[in-house]
Amino acid sequence: MAQAYVTETGGGTGAGRERSRLRRLWGGRPGDRGIWRRGIVIAALAVILALMMVLHARIPNKIGNLGSLTDTFLPWLGVFVPVLLVLALIRRSVTALIAVLLPTAVWLNLFGGLVTDKASSGGDLTVATHNVNAENPDPSGTARDVAASGADVVALEELTEDAVPVYERALESTYKYHKVVGTVGLWSKYPMNDTKSVDIKLGWERAMRSTVTTPEGEVAVYVAHLPSVRVKLEAGFTARQRDKSANALGAAIADEPIRQVVLLGDLNGTMNDRALNAVTAQMRSTQGAAGSGFGFSWPASFPMARIDQILVRDAEPEASWTLPATASDHLPLAARVKLGTSAP
Repeated sequence: MAQAYVTETGGGTGAGRERSRLRRLWGGRPGDRGIWRRGIVIAALAVILALMMVLHARIPNKIGNLGSLTDTFLPWLGVFVPVLLVLALIRRSVTALIAVLLPTAVWLNLFGGLVTDKASSGGDLTVATHNVNAENPDPSGTARDVAASGADVVALEELTEDAVPVYERALESTYKYHKVVGTVGLWSKYPMNDTKSVDIKLGWERAMRSTVTTPEGEVAVYVAHLPSVRVKLEAGFTARQRDKSANALGAAIADEPIRQVVLLGDLNGTMNDRALNAVTAQMRSTQGAAGSGFGFSWPASFPMARIDQILVRDAEPEASWTLPATASDHLPLAARVKLGTSAP
């Protein structure tokens, strides 16, 4: 009986064929060292990106406040990571792919914790803040929207003389106590006393403080609207007056005799911005401690930075969130905090 002998010519085992496909997909030959030599420029850019994130606090402010500008938009440097990854794949470079892992790890170390939801169901005081925009076409509607958050204490910034009566009428049924100082105001369900302007070295009133007596005790509530910053081609990131006011605000809070402090307002800077250290070094961000995501608040049409802040001292943040958009160019913020947590 005749037997047929068949010789396999299909390229070996299935595993071998799979490896062959991967080599063709990658574009290299067995032993091709080009996959290590290619993409050196991409790898270098990845290393530079990682160093910028790690050493952002060392970028000098002498030229156009470049350091503060980097601090402000630091989370957005992560956008370049997938771009570099795609370029590494296009170049078929193992060296570049490994290098891209570096900025990925740094970004996750800096901001990965912000992505998770850290909110809890506790808290005995709900606060809200909103830069309502001096040109707001619907102040009454904006006030009602913020009051709908259920906040016990509400701070409003960028109030105009003409709009103040409108806000007062819209909020009077919800908040029994209120005070307006210059362009900032505070509304509260709880009694307020010792309310006064805070000098932030501007020459006009854009900051205030008040003692709010809650069922859990007294809280010093500060409302502030620090000067705006600008990005100019000829001058860079101009923030000198903002920085001066931040230092004055920080000094006032440091001298505050009441231990429990809540700061509400538009600080025109993020928690990463070193220029706000006089304030941020002694307070906690409710968003960073108990929020979900970055909580960007400006501009409302496409939020890119959290320049509006809710900060606390000797109080425990339990939840922090961004409220729905109003007719303002900022988004309102709210937070729940637990009082009575400070050591005696």
